[in-house]
Amino acid sequence: MRLSEYTDYTLRVLMYCAAHRDRLVTIGELAEHHGLSKNHLMKVVNDLARQGLLETTRGRGGGLRLMAEPETIRIGDVVRATETDFRLVECFDAATNACTLTPSCRLKHLFDDALAGYFKALDGATLADMTQGLSATGAKFNRQPVGRDLPAVVAAPTPRRATRPGRGA
Repeated sequence: MRLSEYTDYTLRVLMYCAAHRDRLVTIGELAEHHGLSKNHLMKVVNDLARQGLLETTRGRGGGLRLMAEPETIRIGDVVRATETDFRLVECFDAATNACTLTPSCRLKHLFDDALAGYFKALDGATLADMTQGLSATGAKFNRQPVGRDLPAVVAAPTPRRATRPGRGA
């Protein structure tokens, strides 16, 4: 499963605002800091304002700031609000499911459990957990352990491509 760029940008905006609670942050500043499009960030910021997570002030001297305390914003809630599809396999959507294995397949239950575990981990982390130790520039993290113990992420090995006979590697 891969998060959309929109969710990535949303998390970056929230983390940056949480790390700079003492002042208003501008979209231009966010775009420059993260190397992202202002237009994309404006969409993200508008959605976050509609959800009540950001306060926005227009005009000269305006900007945005986090409205809620970082400790109250669960990462799982943010991901649920920004992602559009959690159907890991076809049979997750009964309306469009055409899989002939559905009546006897146990794969859906395995993926259901995996998705539940994914959200359990995300729901166990808050915006405060993700920004604790963030420096004033928002670029470096302190290596001290954060709040609660979060599950370790283990990366699966990347499969190597098979080369065709007669071709060099």
